[in-house]
Amino acid sequence: MPYHKDKQQAFQAAQQGYEQAIQANGTALESSADPDFAMKEHQFEQELTEALQQIDNALEVASEHQRTQLRQYQEDLYNLRKDLY
Repeated sequence: MPYHKDKQQAFQAAQQGYEQAIQANGTALESSADPDFAMKEHQFEQELTEALQQIDNALEVASEHQRTQLRQYQEDLYNLRKDLY
């Protein structure tokens, strides 16, 4: 597989993971009074961990422009995690 295709696929996977983590966070926050809150919070933690791993993987092959965006995703997710605890 060509190198540029690897970069694009890694970036897209990281971007999708980021979006899923953001969505899971929103779902968890919406249900804070819900009895399923702990389960949704756990799901958010899993999505967050996965997204951060995908971002780390993408950073290994990213272009400079992608790297800037990936670092922003990383910072956003770390801030969400910090706000959670």
